[in-house]
Amino acid sequence: MREVLSSLSQQDLSQSPPRITGSVYRLLRNRFSMDDPYRAIKDRFNSLTLSMIESLRETILDSADPLLQAIKLAIAGNSIDCGATTGLDEHVRVEIETSSAKPLEGDVTLFRRAVEQAQEILYIADNAGELVLDRLLIEQIGPERVIVAVRGAPVINDATMEDARQTGLHELVRIIDNGTDAPGTIIEECSNEFRQTLAGSDLIIAKGQGNYETLCDEDLNIIFLLKVKCPIIADHTGFPVGTHIIIRKNAQKPIFAPR
Repeated sequence: MREVLSSLSQQDLSQSPPRITGSVYRLLRNRFSMDDPYRAIKDRFNSLTLSMIESLRETILDSADPLLQAIKLAIAGNSIDCGATTGLDEHVRVEIETSSAKPLEGDVTLFRRAVEQAQEILYIADNAGELVLDRLLIEQIGPERVIVAVRGAPVINDATMEDARQTGLHELVRIIDNGTDAPGTIIEECSNEFRQTLAGSDLIIAKGQGNYETLCDEDLNIIFLLKVKCPIIADHTGFPVGTHIIIRKNAQKPIFAPR
């Protein structure tokens, strides 16, 4: 704990939480010689959501608006966040099973139009387990146009290449990793392959709060799908904590002002 607190005391607090916490998790992995401390938890949530995939796919296909239903499920999957919540299993199941009834804020028409017009889509994933719900949305979008990006190394319960393979996502779309172990997407730290894919995509769909925190000020065509999990993001997006949202990038004010 002293090592972590010492590290935090030297951080630039104008940087995003994924940049700061990435260094903390790196310290912990090195200190305890554990490559992937959350591996067992990720396996559990991959199994949980895989056990639900067929019934969820039927729910989507039976819906009057399959794309909307798939969006709601994908955002409900964003509740699988071991960096923000503990005791998740039953919480996640309830979030997923009740997603149809939850209000969805943001412009669904904008999302629908952007997806219809896009030729190449980069889908930046967030957490393990959540990938299964992402897969169901990608099936509705059209997987032939989609490349999925996962983290380049383990951090918290964020999805890596191993999780993509566990959930069968690699059988549906091309998977790349971003080359970093930050719990977000810090472009200057990402691999050349990821940055080239990012630059070559005419639409980017980014899942989760960590990706929002690191990408919302970038001059790119990004639509974020996330659950608002803290007051800072609530203030920045204009939606209360707990809200499921679709939002285009917001560069009107920096999310983390210099101190």
